[in-house]
Amino acid sequence: MSPSRQSRFARIVLLSCCLLSPMVASAQGTRHVEVRLDAAAMQPAVSGRLLVFAMPVDKAEAAAKDGKVEAVNASAMTPEAVTFAAMDLPHLASGASVVLDADAIAFPQGFSRLPEGEYYLQAVLDANHDYNYGGRGPGDLVSEPTKVRLGASQRIPSLALTRVLPERPDPWLVPEDAPADAREAMAAARAQTELLDFISPALSKFWGRDIHMRGWVLLPPGYADAGNARARYPTAYFTHGFGGNLPGLVRSVVYVADAMRDGSMPSMIWVFLDESSATGTHEFADSVNNGPWGQALTSELIPSLEARYRMDGKASGRLLNGHSSGGWATLWLQVTYPKLFGGTWSTAPDSSDFHDFTGPDLYASNANVYRKPDGSAWPLVRVNGEVLSTFEQYARQEAVKGAVGGQFASFDWVFSPRGGDGRPVPMFDRATGKVDPMVVAYWREHYDIAHKLQTQWQALKPDLDGKIRVIVGDADTFYLDGAARRLKAVLDGLGAKAEVRFLPGKTHSDLYVEGDDRRALLKKIAWEMHAVARPDGKPLATGANGK
Repeated sequence: MSPSRQSRFARIVLLSCCLLSPMVASAQGTRHVEVRLDAAAMQPAVSGRLLVFAMPVDKAEAAAKDGKVEAVNASAMTPEAVTFAAMDLPHLASGASVVLDADAIAFPQGFSRLPEGEYYLQAVLDANHDYNYGGRGPGDLVSEPTKVRLGASQRIPSLALTRVLPERPDPWLVPEDAPADAREAMAAARAQTELLDFISPALSKFWGRDIHMRGWVLLPPGYADAGNARARYPTAYFTHGFGGNLPGLVRSVVYVADAMRDGSMPSMIWVFLDESSATGTHEFADSVNNGPWGQALTSELIPSLEARYRMDGKASGRLLNGHSSGGWATLWLQVTYPKLFGGTWSTAPDSSDFHDFTGPDLYASNANVYRKPDGSAWPLVRVNGEVLSTFEQYARQEAVKGAVGGQFASFDWVFSPRGGDGRPVPMFDRATGKVDPMVVAYWREHYDIAHKLQTQWQALKPDLDGKIRVIVGDADTFYLDGAARRLKAVLDGLGAKAEVRFLPGKTHSDLYVEGDDRRALLKKIAWEMHAVARPDGKPLATGANGK
């Protein structure tokens, strides 16, 4: 079902359910849940995506801290542990109620199919339609987790939206009980960091309103010293993966700042870029749906930064690093703008060859992302060799959470052509998993990195050769090592000077870890970057453009 049809369907469900008696199953056994906006929420009216979660009491209490259940939430890592239903809610006034058909739009099944027993239920109103990206957040309304008994004859007590989730704390704040060295590291990093908030003319024109490009600019130790007034620095551009955001980048900022101070990383300027948006990660790719993010970065933001800060201002001093979706973004930027950047260190990038899109070959005849040719399920998430989620489970769960912001919806917003309804055309049918070959053909010609390299290598080679470095674990949680192997085969076939490294036993989440150092790989990458920018080994350059 397309997002627009799903939205219309949800509105129909809302109108029809309001005519039914709340809290009682229909003659066909359908379960309904009444949710009201309590005056205690201090909201005159609300709208958004309404979600109701149900989890068996024993499992919820076992997973909760000290056995106290404070939230009931879905997880892609344990997709069938929690059952939840959803509907779009155009308007709900204070004191009013709405009845949710808990079988109409639900995962992994409707509430009427739940075994009889005790459950914790919780209602969440996703007011900003961003639950699919970062979970519940500021401005969302929630009910208290409520213990109920579900059975054929039991009434489900109504759930009251009583609490508005507050703004998240300042990411630069350190808990009072934090160790002194952690407090000192945070304070020192903050003193060397400036907020990046740039309004892009190109993106603003595309959207018809101001669009901000945000991030953090970390300056190296001694940058402001009088003795370094003419010194210029290599610049590393870093971006996060799916689910990341501006506040989430602060931990990386503090780590790099601390490492530069103690000498375990070279002195460079770091630009930590936020690639999150209302549709997921835009990945700094020009898109008919998201707008010209690549153009905005390369022709607007970077020139603005180089005019403001003492950056090298030449390709060898512009280096790229990103992980997961950020890994794809930095690989894409290097391949698309080979003259502008001096190298990418892309870690565990999203699929760079769509012959292996986390497993499925999108170009195969009658391709299906849910089922292999033999009918078995395509796995998507694994840990220690155990499959935690299939492609179908992940995609269906995402579809119930909402129409925008999810991982697969994010890919559609970046890669797909725009449909007649103004939204991206889905690459695959969420109900069946069937791949749309016309959409995949568009993906291939516009965003398949391996295909781009194969078909344009002679033009790309003079400026790109020697600049591609990809690092991935051979036990990647999302099977991204498969596409990386295909990319390596393409690069090898072209005779390209490129490096694709596979780290034994490493997964998506521990790729950077060595011993107690959670980001040890980043230190190695930083020194490799510095060697590209300063092949003579000299730490700083002086004068205009590093000369």
